[in-house]
Amino acid sequence: MLPLQVYPLPFLLFLLLCLQVPSWAKHPKIKLRLVGPRSQAGEGRLEVLYKGQWGTVCDDDFNIHVANVACRELGYDQAINWAHSAKYGSGDGPIWLDNMRCSGTESSLAECASNVWGVTDCNHNEDSGVVCTGPRRLNSAASHIQLQIEEVRIKPILARAKLSSPVTEGAVEVKLQGHWRQVCDAGWTRNNTRVLCGMLGFPHDGQVATGFYRYDLTKKNTFWIHQIKCLGTEVHLGECKLHMLPKAQNQSACPHGMHALVNCIAGPEFQPKKAKLTSHSKPKQEPQVRLRAGAHIGEGRVEVLIGNQWGTVCDEGWNLPAASVVCRQLGYGTAREALSGAQLGQGLGPIHLTRVRCRGHERSLVDCRSQRAAQTGCRHDNDVAVRCNVPQTDVQRQVRSSSLNSHCMDLRLHAPLVFLDAPDLVMSAQLVEETAYLEDRPLNMLYCAHEEGCLSASADRMNWPEGYRRLLRFSSQIHNLGRADFLPKIGRHAWIWHECHRHFHSIEVFTHYDLLTLNGSKVAEGHKASFCLEDTNCPEGKRKLMRLKREHFGCANFGEQGVSVGCWDTYRHDIDCQWIDITDVPLGVIVNPKQEVSESDFSNNALRCQCQYEGHRIWLHGCHTGINTTESLNYDRKINCVP
Repeated sequence: MLPLQVYPLPFLLFLLLCLQVPSWAKHPKIKLRLVGPRSQAGEGRLEVLYKGQWGTVCDDDFNIHVANVACRELGYDQAINWAHSAKYGSGDGPIWLDNMRCSGTESSLAECASNVWGVTDCNHNEDSGVVCTGPRRLNSAASHIQLQIEEVRIKPILARAKLSSPVTEGAVEVKLQGHWRQVCDAGWTRNNTRVLCGMLGFPHDGQVATGFYRYDLTKKNTFWIHQIKCLGTEVHLGECKLHMLPKAQNQSACPHGMHALVNCIAGPEFQPKKAKLTSHSKPKQEPQVRLRAGAHIGEGRVEVLIGNQWGTVCDEGWNLPAASVVCRQLGYGTAREALSGAQLGQGLGPIHLTRVRCRGHERSLVDCRSQRAAQTGCRHDNDVAVRCNVPQTDVQRQVRSSSLNSHCMDLRLHAPLVFLDAPDLVMSAQLVEETAYLEDRPLNMLYCAHEEGCLSASADRMNWPEGYRRLLRFSSQIHNLGRADFLPKIGRHAWIWHECHRHFHSIEVFTHYDLLTLNGSKVAEGHKASFCLEDTNCPEGKRKLMRLKREHFGCANFGEQGVSVGCWDTYRHDIDCQWIDITDVPLGVIVNPKQEVSESDFSNNALRCQCQYEGHRIWLHGCHTGINTTESLNYDRKINCVP
């Protein structure tokens, strides 16, 4: 008899094999439905009918591919978004599916890989939901996705195209039912090209000189796809009408004997340095739109410039056509996802637009039908975001200079580089305005603060410990709206230990607090060291993802310090040095004052407030950051206070 300790290994292997649904197993028959208290047509909590009982789907590993399969199985065109953490309410009964993995082309969720039915470590607070688009075609979902195109690519033919990165010109190939197939150019139109280029991350398309290709391609005349018909507004070639050659016909048949050819035009960010700007590739000056708080290129919260002020867009009616207009306007392709519910963080300032309706051909978001959001009750937890298709390239993106005006030569030469993939710290104006107050604090409670230089110079001449200092206190909330995590400039091996407060400083001067008169004279000052940079809070979806990956910044147990993309760090008003010493007289906040840490945007570091000081009380009002205005940037900027 074998020793006891050898048994667990084969038993464990057997369990692991049993946890996955084998690919050869017969797929069970299921039905889907969308439910929830806020459910509208095409959106809601995803529920599955299996063995006569309705159950839910866990959001672990859930993504847009799973949502697309579910929406098509329900009879819709596709998914534009999905929801986690029981956004549409918690279900009851079993959680049938967990850890789903779909390619996006399956005809049913039952065909996707997942845990065994009913095997899960989730609870109903993790129920997933979907947002589908398009009219629902009952009893026709299966036929609708029968010939679903999986991927597309451009096969370079000419020598110059083979050396290009990204590849923008060549023959069209599509992946269908797991195989790459050629497309006949019969009936191929610019609408088809527009859709294909958008899928590959290109905003525009150009003419193709077919004569250069005819000799090479007429000798390669095997075609599987006879014709594709697009309107030009689709975001994916799979939405277009697709005609396969009948099996009885000779598969080499094609009226012109050539492949479909395309010539895509890359956006400015992906063009070679010496490429000449065409009328398509010139960046639009007006109206302006930008993406904020995205971790990768081509994604972020949508912000538009209206009336000289940046603001966000409300998610009511937000869909893929509108998101694609934004993406193309910024020099990317069509949108992969149209995100709602502030999934990439809440913005600051006004909410400009809501109920945006685009047909898909518009050149700018403001060309679409929309309503002003001021009177609609939209809040920043309804801010929209996008994830755009971007070109596949091995060329690194260029770093742009931080100068805004060509005549500021002295500032530009000494200003730090601004990186596109970098953090971007922005102070919450509202919190400063809401939490500001005065405190007369006895000197016997300020020894540590005095040691760290958090009091005005006149404190050195006082008769310690008698007397007090008048402090303007407030809370500050630092949002990272950039595309990379904010990290201390130096590693923790070089952090400075402060014995009095008994903590490390990861950045000796993180924030300056200065109070200026209207003529710019400094009348009071302070500064805040970063003794603890951490993710005090994050949007709900971000928190869940970070919990799953165990990736977040926290100061406990000498942990890693920083602020993650989309999260914020809060310094409460009752922390030492979180003030301006106004004993000698009042406001301003400058984040990253020496610009020692690279950011994607330095123009929003300054917070400006109006203030009124009457000796025994103070008011702050009209606080705003540079993010909401188009004021010219001065790298030695200060904060004005109106007494």
